[in-house]
Amino acid sequence: MKVKVLSRNPDEYLRETKRDIHKVPRNYDPALHPLEAPREYARALQSTKMERMFAKPFVGNLDGHRDGVACIAKHPQTLSLLASGACDGEVRFWNLPLRECTRSFQAHNGYVRGLTFTPDSQNLLSIGDDKTIKLWGLEEGQEEPINTVLSKTILTSLSHQYGENKFVTCGEVCQLWEHGRNEPIRTYEWGVDSLHNVAFNQIENHLLAACCSDRSIILYDTRDTGPIRKIVMKMRANSLCWNPMEAFHFTVANEDFNLYTFDARKMKYPINVHMDHVEAVVDVDYSPTGKEFVSGSYDKSIRIFEVHKGHSREIYHTKRMQRLTVVSWSLDNKYIMSGSDEMNIRVWKANASEKLGALRPREKAALEYHEALKTKFAQHPQIKRIARHRHVPKHIYHASEEQAIMREKMKRKEANRRKHSKKGTVPHVPERHRHVVKEQK
Repeated sequence: MKVKVLSRNPDEYLRETKRDIHKVPRNYDPALHPLEAPREYARALQSTKMERMFAKPFVGNLDGHRDGVACIAKHPQTLSLLASGACDGEVRFWNLPLRECTRSFQAHNGYVRGLTFTPDSQNLLSIGDDKTIKLWGLEEGQEEPINTVLSKTILTSLSHQYGENKFVTCGEVCQLWEHGRNEPIRTYEWGVDSLHNVAFNQIENHLLAACCSDRSIILYDTRDTGPIRKIVMKMRANSLCWNPMEAFHFTVANEDFNLYTFDARKMKYPINVHMDHVEAVVDVDYSPTGKEFVSGSYDKSIRIFEVHKGHSREIYHTKRMQRLTVVSWSLDNKYIMSGSDEMNIRVWKANASEKLGALRPREKAALEYHEALKTKFAQHPQIKRIARHRHVPKHIYHASEEQAIMREKMKRKEANRRKHSKKGTVPHVPERHRHVVKEQK
């Protein structure tokens, strides 16, 4: 004889405390939930709309400079400390959470061309138009530099070697310096008039690259006595930044409105071309994750690109922001700092709709669920249209339309030439192969 008994485990339906959520039993059999996909789509659509509604990227501005902001330096250990240099030679230290200037002093006569903190986080290096390299302490009240070195050539850019006591400057030539010495320990030349930007690799810290006035990009190895490789592009590169996670990848901001990502092992052509700006791109900086980078342009806008995509995922702009001079991504991957001609440093959110501050566990779970839904339905036309839509200033909108017409015209012209020429005489040249003129070793 079989006796069937109904049994219920109290752990399945009782709450431990009154504040806990009621436990609701649910059968996950898809046959019992025929409307699950439409319901998830409706939630994904609503999440996408809400994301665009709450996209308020601007956090605040740091004002106090009396001339345009020329350069910015991030402290390697403290997120709240930022250093900025202006075109009138003034250097300021900022407390980012309070948005206050904690210290200011006259560092150079003329432009401050470069700022960088030393890896031990104890000092700040600066260079200027007065041909001096100065080492400053971070303590309050130190108005005089710890050390001053007079360079024989002009100085335009500065970068510190990661984990070492060496740094590099560029101008008429590229020079490698060591702390405590008043003369460069090595000088690199390759027949160019001037170099205007230089950057050390953060992973392979003996590698560095420089942008030159003759439209070239030169790679150096501090273990060798001379440069190792050089490429010449169709237009001049303004700035360069190495990927902090990919040892040999770097991105170049160019005068032809584009950015180019190169692999240092094979520089015959870029591995990706990033378009969308409508004027010369001035500066570029990577996120700490190495998956994205930010660029600032003369078109008065900031754009955020994903490394493997050719178009920007985000654009930031304000009415008062003029031409960008410098951009920087914070080391906690949450904020972007930008400096521009009108003497302001602006702080932006890296994710425009991200909620600042601490999140409760339920809030965090809900946000993760909505992100998963948006990813699942990302290719749906309606959701894709809403997620991509951005309001841009009128001058950018019209300029981008003009550029699209020009690109279409060039494609049509090339197709007609190929159509009416002998087979093979007009080969198809991919976009990535069009921008590098030659490579020298």
